[in-house]
Amino acid sequence: MATFQSADALRAAVGQSFGPTDWLVVEQSRIDAFASTTGDDQWIHVDVERAKSGPYGGTIAHGYLILSLVNLFLPDLVSVPNAKMGINYGVDRLRFPGVVRAGARIRAHAEMVSVEDVTDGVQVKVRVSIEVEGGFKACLCGRHTEPFLLLVL
Repeated sequence: MATFQSADALRAAVGQSFGPTDWLVVEQSRIDAFASTTGDDQWIHVDVERAKSGPYGGTIAHGYLILSLVNLFLPDLVSVPNAKMGINYGVDRLRFPGVVRAGARIRAHAEMVSVEDVTDGVQVKVRVSIEVEGGFKACLCGRHTEPFLLLVL
């Protein structure tokens, strides 16, 4: 994990890469809980028996579930302990080029893209890529996915 004590330290890290994180197993129970929470209970996500004969040979995680896991991975990649608060500000050009089958392992990588001054803090743009173990494509594509984190220092 990269730890930054100031906005200047964040600025100095622009262009640097961080990670990978530890692997995380995406269990069917997590997929089911996400489906329940969001109301997206399409069979490809939650019907284990039907999905066996589907295009992926089993259930797959929702793309937005994988996106939400950025919040799980980001603190393992970048830390700003002196920040008074940090908030998610948005996402640019999001793509889901690959799938995550239930039971697959994923991990994240990050790149510091930019740090801009805003009132009372900085806006940090971090490009996050999430890979699937043994996969040919990222499941959350880094060259398109740029979560913003607004930090008040």
